[in-house]
Amino acid sequence: MALLTVFRLNGLATLFACALIWSGQALAQDQRPNILLIVADDAGYADIGSFGGEIQTPNIDALAATGVRFTQFGVSATCSPTRSMLLTGTDNHLTGLGNMAEFMAPNQKGKPGYEGYLNEGVAPIPALLKDAGYNTYMAGKWHMGEEPEHFPAARGFMRDLTLIPGGGSHMDDMWGASGERQLYTYNGKPLQALRPGFYSSEDYTAAIISNIAENRASGKPFFAYLALQAPHDPFQLPEEWLDRYEGRYDQGYDATRAARIERMKALGILAPDATVFPRLPNVPAWNDLTEEEKKKSARRMELFAAMVANMDENIGKLIAYLKTSGLYDNTLIIFLSDNGPEGNIMDMGPPWDNSNLEDWGQKGTFIQYGPAWAQVGAGPFRMFKGYLSEGGIRTPLIISGAGVKGSGRISDAVVHVKDIPATILDAAGIAHPDSFNGNKVAPLQGKALVPILAEKASAVRGADDWTGWELFGNRAIRQGDWKLLWMCKPFGASQWQLFDLKSDPGETRDLAAEKPEIRDRLAKHWDDYVKINNVILPDVSPLCGKDYAR
Repeated sequence: MALLTVFRLNGLATLFACALIWSGQALAQDQRPNILLIVADDAGYADIGSFGGEIQTPNIDALAATGVRFTQFGVSATCSPTRSMLLTGTDNHLTGLGNMAEFMAPNQKGKPGYEGYLNEGVAPIPALLKDAGYNTYMAGKWHMGEEPEHFPAARGFMRDLTLIPGGGSHMDDMWGASGERQLYTYNGKPLQALRPGFYSSEDYTAAIISNIAENRASGKPFFAYLALQAPHDPFQLPEEWLDRYEGRYDQGYDATRAARIERMKALGILAPDATVFPRLPNVPAWNDLTEEEKKKSARRMELFAAMVANMDENIGKLIAYLKTSGLYDNTLIIFLSDNGPEGNIMDMGPPWDNSNLEDWGQKGTFIQYGPAWAQVGAGPFRMFKGYLSEGGIRTPLIISGAGVKGSGRISDAVVHVKDIPATILDAAGIAHPDSFNGNKVAPLQGKALVPILAEKASAVRGADDWTGWELFGNRAIRQGDWKLLWMCKPFGASQWQLFDLKSDPGETRDLAAEKPEIRDRLAKHWDDYVKINNVILPDVSPLCGKDYAR
């Protein structure tokens, strides 16, 4: 297939026709399940319909209706640390992304676990699957190394269409934050240009479909990693999508957030008496905004919502292909978001031009929505992307398909992104190795979720199990319902706080002084976490600065 044709969707009719033929043929198929891993970029916990959102996501919701929604799924607070754990099952401080490469502190640079790329001390899941006979495909955002030896093709993916760095335009201009040309690869080779009319969600999905279709005759199962760039800023859309949500957010962020929280309670995602973290003090009430401010703020959210809906529509195209081709019933499908919603607004200069409201969402504009709407995305939770409070590290997880029993189940089991690789390896019947490519590798730290998926257990962690986090100098430990959190001022206390997440998911009541024995027990687990994972607190942090208490 010609290079640019791979990125087009107008050839899908041919692929569907081929699928109908293939599904009727007696191919010698490997009976192990196919695995489809779909990652949304910066989607909040409450952005998806089946988690309480008003945005239309029927295809993702259909997965929830036939699978399991996990309401206590933990990730890291930013992209690359989460993704490094997602593809290894190992804590990010051992994978090479102990900090984001963009914010690596001077005292961390050059240290093991802080290489700024997916290092050789881990066994990448796609490489293990490839070696075990799977076809492995990736399309989307990588963000785990920008040299050829760190590209997806070097870490186990047989075919790819990839944005190598952490973000940029969704269009064919290939712009980065400063208008610089971003690096894309196609099957391991740098791309000089994207097809005219390229749009990230559309073309990444088309690439996955093409890869699966072209290799059907091999009889091998596939592992497909659809690492969508949406709805990460800039909020950009094809022309016909720009006004899909026009007028839908004129009621403002306060009313939208309250409505989402009520839907979450009605769905059983949130307890009826759940606490809600208040609107941030630096965010004005909606009714205190001027009419012009309301107009611009609502427009930002309209564009974001349309991106989420467009993402869902493209996911639907991939699911439809799997069904038409006869692959759906033997495919394990995992959908998640890599971190909480983005609450920062950067001052973007040339060549980006946001001066004309009527142009917002088009190529060349860089639209974000800021902390008010990010709190809407986080639902009842505290803060958003970048922070280790629940709004930054709790995201939607849906698992459906092969090996999943029951329909529309909701699980409140405490699970973590490191559990996804363990689940994938278990489903594929592959053991995690002690060494890989001649290197001793870090152990698999996650726990397979197969017992929950098969309705054989309600949890995979016991009372003594705990999980840790660190990012930008902030830190957290969770054991059962208890969470110990250290976040620097002004959005934290710059000391340990203790929360009972069962009764206080909004992290509004600090129990550290009231429950010193629990605080101290979890603090000891923090010391263990540091030693086990070689955590180096940064001497300078984008959130905490230089003069914070380490």
